[in-house]
Amino acid sequence: MKTTHQKTTDQETTTMNPFDLTGKSAVVTGGGQGIGEGIAKSLAEAGASVIVAARHADRIERVASEIVAAGGNARAVTTDVTDRDALVALADAAVESFGGLHIWVNNAGGSPLRTPLSDIADDDWESCLSLNLTSVWRASVIASERMTDGGAIINISSPAGDRGVPGSGHYAAAKAGVNSLTKTMSLELAPKIRVNGISPGYVPTEVMMTALDTNEEQLEQMATKRIPLQRLGRPDDMGSTAVYLASEAGSWVSGQTLIIAGGL
Repeated sequence: MKTTHQKTTDQETTTMNPFDLTGKSAVVTGGGQGIGEGIAKSLAEAGASVIVAARHADRIERVASEIVAAGGNARAVTTDVTDRDALVALADAAVESFGGLHIWVNNAGGSPLRTPLSDIADDDWESCLSLNLTSVWRASVIASERMTDGGAIINISSPAGDRGVPGSGHYAAAKAGVNSLTKTMSLELAPKIRVNGISPGYVPTEVMMTALDTNEEQLEQMATKRIPLQRLGRPDDMGSTAVYLASEAGSWVSGQTLIIAGGL
């Protein structure tokens, strides 16, 4: 009997898709374009019901409608992640819409400001940390309180968080803080909730090209010369990584920030 049961269990394990997110619900902040859009669509393709959140209603409604048109389940919720009440409403919307909350992606962020740290105004510093760091901490706490069946939190970081970045020290400091939050929260929320991060390389999103004051053609030229895999990243590169981290396939991964940068 034991041998037969073991065979059945092995067969079931073999046939199961460890990347399947059917029955899970997810929230993706900053989901109206770029990397957030790619993550939202990838999670939906893996079977998750997704709430797409951002400040621009037209953008998130487009993404949500495209997910639905492709056979997925999605809803758009306009949200300012720097507003605590808005984050509470967003998390509650996931529970009310889909019966629970299992995956939360902190993707909203960025900073177009380029200035030395000695010249940055107090308001600009505070604004950058509020969007890129404080909101991640606050949203993660709010989300974790609603993950009654366990779950996964994924923080979108940046290579800037691991190095000095003249002209963007405020943003780099915020992302270094995100990396630290990821490690500490993974310990504090274990074993029910896993917390990981994704650090994207060069992905030609509107936010990145504005921050670097460049265009996609110039980035492509740089990619050929500098990136070992000789191409720029795509939003769905980050999307497939998010699926891995959110799914059973990544069930023994926590406290890690994965660098997805073509070998850089």
